[in-house]
Amino acid sequence: MAKDGTLRGGRRVRAGDKPDALVDKIASGRSASVMEFPMTDFVGSELPSPAADLYGEEMPKPSDYLSAEQRDGKPLGADEIFRETWVWLKERGCEKLVNPRLIESYSQAFARFIQCDKAISQYGLVGKHPTTGGAMASPFVSMANTYQKQANLLWYEIFDIVKQNCTTTFENMPQMDMMERLLRSRNG
Repeated sequence: MAKDGTLRGGRRVRAGDKPDALVDKIASGRSASVMEFPMTDFVGSELPSPAADLYGEEMPKPSDYLSAEQRDGKPLGADEIFRETWVWLKERGCEKLVNPRLIESYSQAFARFIQCDKAISQYGLVGKHPTTGGAMASPFVSMANTYQKQANLLWYEIFDIVKQNCTTTFENMPQMDMMERLLRSRNG
């Protein structure tokens, strides 16, 4: 403790070795705790009287702003990224561990990155300065970098939850599918 009464020094946050993934702990035979979600079975007499109104919903509905119409008249397309990410989480049994708002934030940031990248492809890397008329770097480049960085940080947060709780191997990440789609859209 310093003279002014504040705590200083000590171990830095997130310093040291990172914890091993759950699947690696299980594979090496070390002890690991798996989060279990208890399932409750209902008997027909325990159900509320308007049982016909009950329905099962597997995936939460993406918010409307993820598919909002843009200025060019096309939808943003973040709802599709949301669905793909949620399905990927569901296949690994981690959909209940990740907050849907986190998936929405990731989806929107990645969709905006794709939108900026399409603008770079359409308008080029160099633009005309509005007052001097000289050449300047396209503002879409810095926006794309910002959205890509934001999407990556959110993805690492989602992936960390999966890595710490998943008992299966990680294959076919939706992020790779979106990058393939982005690269294909440039050619078409």
